[in-house]
Amino acid sequence: PRMLVFGAIDFAAAMARLGAFLGYRVTVCDARPVFATRSRFPEADEVVVAWPHKYLEGEASKLDERTVIAVLTHDPKFDVPLLEVALRLKVGYIGAMGSRRTHEDRLERLRKAGLTESELTALSSPIGLDLGARTPEETAVAIAAEIISLRWKGTGRRLTEINVPIHR
Repeated sequence: PRMLVFGAIDFAAAMARLGAFLGYRVTVCDARPVFATRSRFPEADEVVVAWPHKYLEGEASKLDERTVIAVLTHDPKFDVPLLEVALRLKVGYIGAMGSRRTHEDRLERLRKAGLTESELTALSSPIGLDLGARTPEETAVAIAAEIISLRWKGTGRRLTEINVPIHR
């Protein structure tokens, strides 16, 4: 399975480390060469300097339902074109970072770009489960928890709070 991490900030570095730990083939992509460096992302299998949406368009035929896309930027010049492409793909998870207000603004931009309400339902934003995360590493765990929960149809709730078989 592949994990595509877009954005070259501390959160992307933490997500790349966790993605590698979880067994994904991790690619980090950012348009800024000063940020998208091998030294910043040593655990990534690939570090790409490219406009995110252009890179994703080129990779689209290689992606499947196991693919995870994590958009860890909330700059409209990067995330809106990227999400226009991503939300039209058949992948397992698409998450985007940002506050609830950023999410609502982003949805409006995506609607203006022509995405349908059905396409927008594939977007997990704000990204991650509410674990009380504050640091980049904790945020990466919250994102991974959401990915795992959705993949295996978990509740995201504490096992002590639910009365269901632990292993389905």
